[in-house]
Amino acid sequence: MDTGTNNLIGGLHHITVLADDARRNLEFYAGVLGLRLIKQTVNFDDPGVYHLYYGDRTGSPGTILTFFPYRGLPPGKTGTGQSVVVSFSLPLSSLAFWEQRFERLDIAYEKPSERFKREVLISLKDIDGLKLELVFNELDNREGFSGGHIPEEYAIRGFFGTELWVKDLAPTANLLTGLMEHRLIAEHNGRMRFAVEDLPGKYVDLMVPSVTGPGKSGNGSVHHIAFRTPGELAQNVLWEKLRGAGMYPTPVIDRQYFRSVYFREPGGVLFEIATDDPGFLIDEPAKTMGQKLMLPPQHESRRQELEEILPKLDVDLSPYY
Repeated sequence: MDTGTNNLIGGLHHITVLADDARRNLEFYAGVLGLRLIKQTVNFDDPGVYHLYYGDRTGSPGTILTFFPYRGLPPGKTGTGQSVVVSFSLPLSSLAFWEQRFERLDIAYEKPSERFKREVLISLKDIDGLKLELVFNELDNREGFSGGHIPEEYAIRGFFGTELWVKDLAPTANLLTGLMEHRLIAEHNGRMRFAVEDLPGKYVDLMVPSVTGPGKSGNGSVHHIAFRTPGELAQNVLWEKLRGAGMYPTPVIDRQYFRSVYFREPGGVLFEIATDDPGFLIDEPAKTMGQKLMLPPQHESRRQELEEILPKLDVDLSPYY
């Protein structure tokens, strides 16, 4: 699959977050924000917990936000060594629509502000305290997903990027501009923006925060960010490079819809290299994606047990239409 560049890294693949209640999570992301639930599956390493995937119509790399909803999980603490903001990309012409929608739904948000003189953003928090940004811009030509209640011309296109907090900029910046093939796109007020290509879905912003101390994983915190690579051959090349640079990558792990390699970057953020293939259409058609529980072969024998354990996702989204 083409990544849109000639690089081994093609931008963001997905971002995975820890959450609390699965039903409230679905209500917010599918209801309020209008993302598509593209896959109901389980945490392969802890199958008594959902792994919920949201994205565009088919779960294209660069649109996929995923959650492990652990009911009763203590809240995380924001600090260094974390991805602290998930940013979505939207058309600049949709700004008024989203302001009016948040007002109607009584969703707290910060008034629009400008960044880098080419994008306008609204900041808000999800139901678990994760900071989100809607970034309105004229750079994104991806199609939006309309679930029936968000007009397609106003819909989220996918990720804009993410913001990482680190104690020292240089080690993470050197990794990004070195073997991870990013370049410095912009810099202002202590914010450094890197990307493999100057387009939404590919931005990684680095900041040294004013707060002190490392972040703590928990409810409402990002677990890891994943970068996309075309396939197995490119991933193997990256694995060798990471190993040579002393990053201690994990062995390749089969995640059913992609293959993954994980490592801690120098600033402490958990990175993943995920393949574009095989994608989310391998076990259900696009038309009905996300409507039923899909299990990997190693957990299929436990289907009845897991369906009894996992909360029902029969959430009424009609109030958001």
